[in-house]
Amino acid sequence: MEITAQMVKDLREKTGVGMMDCKKALTETDGDFEEAIVYLRKKGLANAAKRSGRSALQGVISNYVHTGASIGVLVELNCETDFVSRSDDFNAFGRDVAIHIAAANPVWVKSEDVPEEIINKEKEIYMAAARESGKPEKVLEKIAEGKLLKFYEDNCLMSQRFVKDPDKTIGDMMADMLTKIGEKMEIRRFARFQVGEEIK
Repeated sequence: MEITAQMVKDLREKTGVGMMDCKKALTETDGDFEEAIVYLRKKGLANAAKRSGRSALQGVISNYVHTGASIGVLVELNCETDFVSRSDDFNAFGRDVAIHIAAANPVWVKSEDVPEEIINKEKEIYMAAARESGKPEKVLEKIAEGKLLKFYEDNCLMSQRFVKDPDKTIGDMMADMLTKIGEKMEIRRFARFQVGEEIK
């Protein structure tokens, strides 16, 4: 069964779990919505979503400076308690995220952060290209939605495949950490600096 962007969006809204994890759950369950929820619960991801209402006001600023000091990254990683923020696992995760940002250069933390005008513009481009290549009008929206998922994977930190382990997204890694630490955590923001880059 074809997994559409709308199906992924619906599952995300129902569970609060990241888009890539929702897509994987739907793929593994052949598009069965209820089975996908069970799949996510078994993975511990749906439980993590229940914690989403809590406040994550503790945390750390992780950093990474690449060899030669030409690229540097700061990333704010939040959690609920200072006990967790001081833990080795939490800080190692923060450093891995900073290293990934240095290498992959994401633009946004998650797909929900992408401004609507950019999403609309991208969809317009994808639909125009598909129309130009002779695709029928009725499938243009579906093609555009599929390409948007790829756009998120290229530009949104949580959807990107981890540079040290491409089998996992940053979202997958954070879900693993949520299960391990047992409290809400989030990547709030990041800044990436590169010597000689144009200042916007």
